[in-house]
Amino acid sequence: MDDSAFGSHNKRGDFKPFALREVAPIWHWPPQPMKVLKWLPSLLSAWTAFHMATALVWWFFVVPDMATLKTLTWQWPLVLLVVNWVAAALWYGAFEWRLYAKRAQGNRFKYHHKFPSQQPSDVFWFKSQNIDNALRSFLIGVPCWTAVQVILLWAYANGWGLWLSWDEHPVWLVFFALVLAPAWHELHFFCIHWLLHQEPFYKWIHSIHHNSVNPSPISSLSMHPVEAFCYHAVALWHLVFPSNPLMALYQLHMASFGAINGHIGFEKIEWGGSRLFDSHAYLHYLHHKHFDVNFGGDGLVALDQWLGSWHDGSPEGERRMQERYEAKLARMNAGKS
Repeated sequence: MDDSAFGSHNKRGDFKPFALREVAPIWHWPPQPMKVLKWLPSLLSAWTAFHMATALVWWFFVVPDMATLKTLTWQWPLVLLVVNWVAAALWYGAFEWRLYAKRAQGNRFKYHHKFPSQQPSDVFWFKSQNIDNALRSFLIGVPCWTAVQVILLWAYANGWGLWLSWDEHPVWLVFFALVLAPAWHELHFFCIHWLLHQEPFYKWIHSIHHNSVNPSPISSLSMHPVEAFCYHAVALWHLVFPSNPLMALYQLHMASFGAINGHIGFEKIEWGGSRLFDSHAYLHYLHHKHFDVNFGGDGLVALDQWLGSWHDGSPEGERRMQERYEAKLARMNAGKS
């Protein structure tokens, strides 16, 4: 597979895509109705379908009945934890093994020319990003995911939240699933992510995740416990909104499984023959690379653009980022004088 039609590699070998990233066309001005219409089907992407499918599997085959959920014991939360561990191992492990262990694509479409295993560092447990990220993901990330899941299901079973049925509210719930849930994920993520970049939270909490400047799939849930819980807590908002447990599980899976999107490290995934699959990883890769850009997601909610932290991968984006850095440095120097 030749990746030169989609981007170029610099002298070091880092891949940069030709296509610049844009916020959702609903935010373009002047309005572009045709562009919005062409964009709408993308709301039901393969990634979205996966999160919906896994939520259905959990709801019908993993989650206990409401009578069991009403009582908080150790048995059913432990079952959920084991299932989530296995699911995370299969999901994140499949991408990690194929792209980073087997290196099936080599460096084709890879943003960073090196693999994490080639960059030992004292900031990681055992000086290995791979070991550090795997341990943190499975000892911290997945248990925090499960903790939110347990709180959510126990609360629903005990009558908390406005539980809407699919029979009576299909239009609202489908709209919620395709539009509001992804938008709320981006809004929630932007707010907690931006906050964790402020001191002292960055030093105490978020720096652990940012140690992985060159992230891989196993980096996705490698977080401090506070960050891991707050990140997955996006699903708890469904106890406030008119929703139901299945929708809440879908929102949770959008976070727990969807974290992989920003950490794949490749622009496209080769999928048999000449087929390619978009990763949607570039914006978050730029965040890991440059630190203070792209705090949100894919631009469904254009907070980064509105607040000046948007980086679309262009030279103009680099210029804006440098101007913000110089202004920040000037403010810091003025405070010292």
